[in-house]
Amino acid sequence: MQRTDILVIQPHLKKSREHRELLLNEAISLVKAIDLKCVFSGIAGIDKVNPKTYLNSGYVFFLKNKVLDLGVNLIFINTNLSPIQQRNLERDVNCKVIDRTGLILEIFGSRAKSNEGKLSVLLASLNFQKSRLVRSWTHLERQRGGAGFMGGPGEKQIESDRRQLTERINKLKKKILKINNTRLNQRYRRVKNKIPIISLVGYTNSGKSTLFNLITKSSVMSKNMLFASLDSTIRNGHYNGSNFLFVDTVGFIRDLPTTLIDAFKSTLDEIINSDLILHVRDISDTQYLIHKKEVLKILQDIGVYKDDNRIIEVINKIDTVADIKNFHNQMNKNSIMISAKNKTGINLLMRTIKDKLKINEETNFLFQ
Repeated sequence: MQRTDILVIQPHLKKSREHRELLLNEAISLVKAIDLKCVFSGIAGIDKVNPKTYLNSGYVFFLKNKVLDLGVNLIFINTNLSPIQQRNLERDVNCKVIDRTGLILEIFGSRAKSNEGKLSVLLASLNFQKSRLVRSWTHLERQRGGAGFMGGPGEKQIESDRRQLTERINKLKKKILKINNTRLNQRYRRVKNKIPIISLVGYTNSGKSTLFNLITKSSVMSKNMLFASLDSTIRNGHYNGSNFLFVDTVGFIRDLPTTLIDAFKSTLDEIINSDLILHVRDISDTQYLIHKKEVLKILQDIGVYKDDNRIIEVINKIDTVADIKNFHNQMNKNSIMISAKNKTGINLLMRTIKDKLKINEETNFLFQ
């Protein structure tokens, strides 16, 4: 199947200190994650955000010519656009435009496998579409006739579309609520049986699933790409006669859409209710410090704070670091250094998990 060509644009406020090249590289990785072919990428420097098109008029004209020269019909703007900005951009460049939230929703939609995952992504997508009705085209300006006996012009099409979306959203919420109740019952049984629950969290592509597969002898999808695994997975793990339940959660990313955080709340609740949280970090990524902040920010959004004593920092991919001893001195003294790929440091990690669970149990923290 031939891949769709796409232009990737990274807007950059000139006064911002963010590393624009690194943000552009992540944007390109996002489009590759959904099997789109980036035929052109560029950084659009702006003095301030244009309320009409986000980008300045000169760059919009440049994009219009690029679309014509390359014959593409899709542009990815790596930021969150307002409905008006997206509509105006599409009109001015005569090309479909997708923003960061829209693309991440597309990726999640293509990766969700479980029934809960599919429903959660669909719910997030419908909420996103509902906010975008303002950008719809000419058919929304027309009015439909009523049944005929009441007279009057009838309701506007946009009102009908919004009502239909609301009805679908409410039906989805009811289905997800039933799944949530089942999940709560399962969680209650696990707590009753006093089986420790350990969640793996981290920036997308940090190696969570590789570590998860190693310690649970599972085969969850694990690839060197953003959002390789999406659905939350729970598996048994054993170490020196102790039994654990490990939860592999969806990878986090900068500016993760709030619609997705809300839709995946039941899955993320597994993190909140965990006995331990393994924060897996990719030491080979040049943005590992920024990624740490983003993960801690999302954890805080769902109610887990950075000083939570359940968090164990797991530094992964140490096989990619040349001077690991010098690097270790720069890290938190309680960090566990591992390579899930080469199975380095796994015994130390499992001992740390067991010791920490034992300490927490003795202080009546876990099973109260």
